[in-house]
Amino acid sequence: MNKKTIKKITLGIGIFVLLVGGYVASQYFMPHRDVQNVEAFLEIEASQLVDEYLTDVNAANEKYLDSEGESKVIIVKGVVKSIDTDQNNQIVATLESNNPELGVSCTFTAESNKNANTLKIGERLKVKGVVRSGAEYDEDLELYEDAIIEKCDIVD
Repeated sequence: MNKKTIKKITLGIGIFVLLVGGYVASQYFMPHRDVQNVEAFLEIEASQLVDEYLTDVNAANEKYLDSEGESKVIIVKGVVKSIDTDQNNQIVATLESNNPELGVSCTFTAESNKNANTLKIGERLKVKGVVRSGAEYDEDLELYEDAIIEKCDIVD
C-alpha cells in the first residue's frame, strides 16, 4: 500500500472512532427521565393495578407501556403495608392490594427519600412513578411477586 491509501484508511478509522465515541458520550451523559415533572397517564388503586396484571399481563403491559416499551407515568393510591430500605439506601414502601400475598412495591429515589422518611404503616397515600414490572404468580416456585413502581415520590 502506498502512503495515500494508508492516510485514507487512517482518516476513515479516526472519523469512525470519533462518531462512535460521540454517540456513546451522548447516551452516557443524556439526562435521565424526570418522572416527577411529567403529567401522569392515570391514577389507579394499588389493588386494581395488581388485578390487571394478574388477569392479563399482555393487556396490562399494552396499557402501561408506550410504543417503545417505556413505562408511562402513573399515580398509584393505597395503604402502606410495609416500609423497607433497599441496597441503595432507597426507601421502598409496599402498598396493600385485595390479595394479602401481593402489593405494589414503590421504590423512591435518592432525591425523594426525604419525602418518604415520615411514612407510617397503615397510612393512605398517592405515589407517582413508572411501572417496572407487574404483579405475578410463579407457579413453579409457588410465589407471588409484587408489582414494582420505580422513581417514586409522594403526591398530594
